[in-house]
Amino acid sequence: MSAAAPAADLMSPLALFMHADIVVKLVMIGLLVASVWTWGIIITHVTRLRSINRATDSYERDFWAAKDLDAFHEARGKEEIPTARIVTAGLGEWRRSIGLASSDRSGARERLTTVMSAEVEGELDRLSDRLNILATVASAAPFIGLFGTVWGIMRSFTAIAGANNTSLAVVAPGIAEALFATAIGLFAAIPALIAYNRLTHGLDRFEARLNRFADRFHATLSREFEREG
Repeated sequence: MSAAAPAADLMSPLALFMHADIVVKLVMIGLLVASVWTWGIIITHVTRLRSINRATDSYERDFWAAKDLDAFHEARGKEEIPTARIVTAGLGEWRRSIGLASSDRSGARERLTTVMSAEVEGELDRLSDRLNILATVASAAPFIGLFGTVWGIMRSFTAIAGANNTSLAVVAPGIAEALFATAIGLFAAIPALIAYNRLTHGLDRFEARLNRFADRFHATLSREFEREG
C-alpha cells in the first residue's frame, strides 16, 4: 500500500503537469485557458438567449394585443430586444413611404421586406457573436492536445534510449504526461462542440421566430397601406 500511494501521487493531474516538458506544459495551459474561455462564452450565450426569449414572449404578447401600435411603440420601442428593433425599423420605413408623393405601394412593400429582413440578419449576427470561437476550440483543441502528446512521447522515448531501460516503471510516467495533454484537449473540445450545436440550434429557432414576427408585422403594415390608398 505504501508503494501504491507514491505511484498514485505521481499519476495525479498536478504531478503529471509539473513533470511534463515545457512544450507540453504550454499546450496544457493553452488548452485550459481555452476551456475556461469556452465555458464563459457558453454561460453568457445560454443566459442571454433565455433572457431574450422571455423578453420576446412578453413583448410579442403585448404587441399583438395592442390597439394602437404607435402608442405601444412610443411606450416600449426602446426595449433592447430584437422584436422591438424590427418594429422600429418597419415603422420607420412605413412612415417614410407614406410620406412620399408617389403611391408605389408595391415598391413600399418591397422596401419594408428588405428593411425588416436586414434587421433580422443584424440581430442574428449580434446574437451569434463569438460562437465561432466555440467551433474553433471544438475542432482545434483535440489536435493541439495530440501535438502535446506526440511531443511528450518523443521526449519519453529519447529519455528511455538514454537510460537504456525499457521497464514499465520508466516508460509509464512520461507517456502518461503526454496522454494527459490529449485528455485536456478533449476536455476543452467536447463541451465546446456540444454547446456550439445546441446554441446554433437555438439561434436557428429564434431566427425562424423573428422571421414569423416580421412577416406578420409586414402583413399588418401592408393592410395599413391599403387603407392609406
